Amino acid sequence: MAPHPARRTVDRVTRKQRLGPDAQVDDKALIIAPTDPSQTDPFLLLSEDWFSAPGFEWHPHRGLETVTTVLDGVLEHGDNLGNAGALEVGDVQWMTAGRGIIHRELAYRNEHAHTLQLWLNLPAKRKMAETRYQDVLAAARPRITLPGVIVDVVSGTVAGVTGPALNHHPVQGVIITLDPLAGCELPVPARHRLFAYVVEGEITVAGRRLRAGETAWSDPIRGATDSLLALTAADGAAPARVMVYSGEPLREPVAMGGPFVMNRRVEIVQAFNDFHAGKFGSVPRQARLAYDR
Repeated sequence: MAPHPARRTVDRVTRKQRLGPDAQVDDKALIIAPTDPSQTDPFLLLSEDWFSAPGFEWHPHRGLETVTTVLDGVLEHGDNLGNAGALEVGDVQWMTAGRGIIHRELAYRNEHAHTLQLWLNLPAKRKMAETRYQDVLAAARPRITLPGVIVDVVSGTVAGVTGPALNHHPVQGVIITLDPLAGCELPVPARHRLFAYVVEGEITVAGRRLRAGETAWSDPIRGATDSLLALTAADGAAPARVMVYSGEPLREPVAMGGPFVMNRRVEIVQAFNDFHAGKFGSVPRQARLAYDR
């Protein structure tokens, strides 16, 4: 007889930090701050950005993956591999920077984009992987429908349903919408560290009541294979929404330098040298998307 799944508990709760406007964005908040990567491993950062112009013009990355979710507006993107397009509400872009990429993220027509961007660390053996862009569109993603609950599977396999994102390090990612007072139990591998970020509404996560802007963390459970995370929406006039991502910690040293994430400081220096030497390729002279919407 298989053992019963372990019950997830909340180890800590964090609240997003509102940073305000800067030279690139109209407003910014940090949901996961990159202050102690060992506590959030394999996740490095989660930022929330509201922007119109200029947005994030051409810039490089190496050694990580970015997962960008569009909450509102339209996100225009392009890279030096020739990829270009526009993502709408609910769409996700999963980008593997790997050995080096140059890309940009702008508000379509300089109107408005509201995004969440998660930085995922890559294991040392995958830091220099080939670069890759994946548009994980909302309309094409599989969903699990339960009474009062929709589980939108972006990555990994949940209850036999597999999301379309391709991974270099196994990550489970879902976006769950719950009607008032509805609940579910989300299966999560016990070896994973998970975070549950409340995007909208109020939700009880493993017995802890959280409001929008708060994140619950649950660390890996030793001695178990499977686990369940209990989620229940509070009473209210509108559905609640929560983003739950999980992954097995890499337990490797982390060196961060601007847009680069490696294992040692010397590798960060090398990344800057390689970028300035043109080893990431040329900065594109790509035109903006045509105004055809």
